[in-house]
Amino acid sequence: MKPYSSDAEHGQSADIEAIRIAVQVAAQKRANDCEALLSLLRQLEVLHRDIRETLFQESLPTNRQRLYHLLRDIEINGGWPYIQRMKLVELLKGVDPSLDPEASED
Repeated sequence: MKPYSSDAEHGQSADIEAIRIAVQVAAQKRANDCEALLSLLRQLEVLHRDIRETLFQESLPTNRQRLYHLLRDIEINGGWPYIQRMKLVELLKGVDPSLDPEASED
């Protein structure tokens, strides 16, 4: 079994960079279409969950040294990957700025 190594250690691989660009292009094509962007975000969330629950979990370290290297990589290179959901209040601010709770505290 090969020792743990990350894309961060070896630079971003070409296929991951191509995916990043493809997603950015897909988002730009839908720039003014809220429903299409929401659909794209949902697809990214499903993909994230699928990779995490299958391939990632299956590849987790099986010994302390590899676990240490993985945790060290997480600490050094930006933490755990997470897809944050927009809070409803943030969504509503776009609809009606007067609904911003921070703006009404004056």
